[in-house]
Amino acid sequence: MSAYKLSNPIKNYEWGCKNSLNKLFGCSNPDNAPQAELWMGAHANGCSELQSNAMSLATYIETAPHKTLGEYTAQRYKALPFLFKVLAADAPLSIQVHPSKDKAEVGFRREDQIGLAITDAKRNYKDDNHKPELVYAITSYKAMNGFRPINHILNLFEELYLPSLHEELSAFQQSPNTEGLKAFFSKLLTLNDDKLSQAINELSHHFQRPDLSSMAKEALEYSQSFTQHFINDVGILSPLVLNTIELAPGEAMFLHAETPHAYVRGTALEIMANSDNVLRAGLTPKHIDVQELLDNTLFEPIEPENLKLNPALSDGRAHFPVPVDDFAFDILSVGQTQKVQHLRSAEILFCIDGEVVIETSETTVTLRAGESAFIPCSTFKYQYSGVGKLARAYN
Repeated sequence: MSAYKLSNPIKNYEWGCKNSLNKLFGCSNPDNAPQAELWMGAHANGCSELQSNAMSLATYIETAPHKTLGEYTAQRYKALPFLFKVLAADAPLSIQVHPSKDKAEVGFRREDQIGLAITDAKRNYKDDNHKPELVYAITSYKAMNGFRPINHILNLFEELYLPSLHEELSAFQQSPNTEGLKAFFSKLLTLNDDKLSQAINELSHHFQRPDLSSMAKEALEYSQSFTQHFINDVGILSPLVLNTIELAPGEAMFLHAETPHAYVRGTALEIMANSDNVLRAGLTPKHIDVQELLDNTLFEPIEPENLKLNPALSDGRAHFPVPVDDFAFDILSVGQTQKVQHLRSAEILFCIDGEVVIETSETTVTLRAGESAFIPCSTFKYQYSGVGKLARAYN
């Protein structure tokens, strides 16, 4: 069987970077538009094509799903179960929570039954799937991921005192637990415009303070950067509640369902379950359904030192473990020596840098930085050689 070089769509969202994909991967940008995401996969909203015949990847898979995906994947998922992206952020994305699989199924069915169109701005569930994610940094990559430990949140609000939130903070101090966190987060999300504006103004008075803890300084750096893009948005307060993190190139983290997070700035690879379900919590002009968001949020803090994934290293392969079956992710460091990879599912290979030759029993494909290939499961094995680095998406 063959390996197929892919042509991939680029999404021009406002928060995207105008030069990152061009600089790193040679993607043309004649209109100088913000290039936010390059999609690799078979998603209906942005499907890759086989360069050899311009057939969509989804159509190719549908012609023989058991051969292309493998028996297990075809029976369980009926389609390619992951979406692989290059994400280039020059401005923060919205703070998001993705539902669990069970809640996505219930919510999708409920909104279908009441006749809410998929395109309706108030629609929360675009499909019935969950959306766990892994992000792997290509450049320095800033983000927020999960709630801070409760004592960290309380310490920050005490150090960065906001008089307008005295009542809300006092209630949280009296219940410093997950229920208290949920109540406090709910109150922040439902602040009226005047009170939110006052709280943000009070926070801004701390921006230039020289006498702050390192945790407070980092939180305020995020908040201050958000004010350059948003006015009177509750997300400006979010770095006091959510973990802030900066991934170095080559580092990765996992984002669980029901966990609030936001990508802030940088270029990374992202792999996720094949879903478009997003519940927003700030840094956005779009619809925020507070009650649905709260019902789909797990109010369990994450220790900052537990955010980064520890890869398993073996013979030029870094495997990043994730607690889901929808996708798996490796980084392959390629030297001149040819190596053999056996397939257990369909794979998408993306060349991060260098030049790598992929050989199957029938085809030879050369990948340079920014190029990708689809390898059907029925290929059984492929060989790769050259000098460079490959990202490997499979399940």
